[in-house]
This record gives sequence, structure tokens and C-alpha cells, in this order.
Amino acid sequence: METKIRILIADDHQLVIQGLLCSLKDVGDFDIVTTDNCDEAFQLIKSNLKTNPFQLLFTDLSFDNSTKDTNLDGGEELIKAIKSNEIDIKIGVITGHTETNRVFNVISNLEPNVYLLKSKCDAKELGFAVDQMLLNKKYYTHEIHQKIMRRNIIQIQMDDIAIQILRELPNHPKLANLEGVIKKGDGSVLKIRSIETKLRGLRADLDAVNNTDLVLKAKELGVID
Repeated sequence: METKIRILIADDHQLVIQGLLCSLKDVGDFDIVTTDNCDEAFQLIKSNLKTNPFQLLFTDLSFDNSTKDTNLDGGEELIKAIKSNEIDIKIGVITGHTETNRVFNVISNLEPNVYLLKSKCDAKELGFAVDQMLLNKKYYTHEIHQKIMRRNIIQIQMDDIAIQILRELPNHPKLANLEGVIKKGDGSVLKIRSIETKLRGLRADLDAVNNTDLVLKAKELGVID
């Protein structure tokens, strides 16, 4: 008899779990186990390694049911624990988090196979994600893929001068005050005309209508804190 693919779902919202169960039932015949916390998820993964291992994990990033006794208080910590123990399991993030900086950090640092959004994931996309995970391929839902692509492009375009200007802009009510503050690599200061030219380019790159909008978009993209 063919062995079923084992899937572990970790999420602290029962409605989300039920939705995932229904969607997975529509796309295949799987052996699925669920849990509402990351500590139990990690223990389930470890305890089944030698007998009946899980091939796939779907986890949220945030868990509201953590207590002072919780060791792994979110999906990121769970993924880190799996990676540090070199456990062979394909990891899918399914969450509501779309903040560019957090998405970028999760994908860059934790390298999940899949990143899906709860609000936009249907059975068809979930089934495709499962197929990609089993093939050891990466799949990020369209919105997340676009964010990562844009973040990578912006990161390439950003130099030290651009970062300095973006960080200092909110601290100076007049643009002229930036003259003498922004410094080149050799320690010389950037003249106001050069600062204005740089800002025009940054507004165009980030599609910002003004300098306030520019700073907000730079923060949303995680370029500055």
C-alpha cells in the first residue's frame, strides 16, 4: 500500500486549520496532523522522525496563545529550531503577514519552500504549493513574489548616500538643513543641489509623490527602520 504524504499544520486559529484541512482534502489524500502551538509542532516533528516522519509543515508566523512557559513563540522560532537541528522537512509559511521587511527577512534568512497568504490562498494554490514542496522547489504567492522582487531591486539601487538622506529627512523641517549633514565616503559633505538630484531619483525609483511619501515607502520596503 502506498504511504501517504504526512503534513503537519501549526496555527492557533481553528477556523484557519479547518479551512486548510478542507482545501487539502480537495487536492489529495494526505495524512494530516494539526496543532495550535509551535512547541508541540516541534515535538511532533522530532518524535516522529524515525517512525513516521512528516514530509511537509505549514505554519503561521504569529501565535497569540504563547505564555511565559512557551519556548518557541512563533513560526520563525519553529523554523529556526528545525533548521538548527537539520531536520529534513519541507516548510511552508501560510500567514497574514505582508509587511515587506518581515517577508524579506523570513524568506532571506529562513528560506521556507513556500510563502502563502491566508486571505488569498485557495485549494488550487495550496495544491500547487504542496506539489512544489514535494519537488523541493520554491513558491511564493504572487503578492509576496512582487514584494521580494521590488525589495531586491530597491536594495541594489540604494547606496550609502541614499540611506543617509532617507534617514535624515524626517529630522529636518527644511531640506536646506541637510547640507553639511550628508557625507560622502571620503568625508566631504554633499551640496544641497546634489541632495536634491538624489531625492528626485529616489522619488522616481520608489514612485513617491513627495519626500514624506518617499520616507514612508522606504520604511515599508524595509530600506530604513
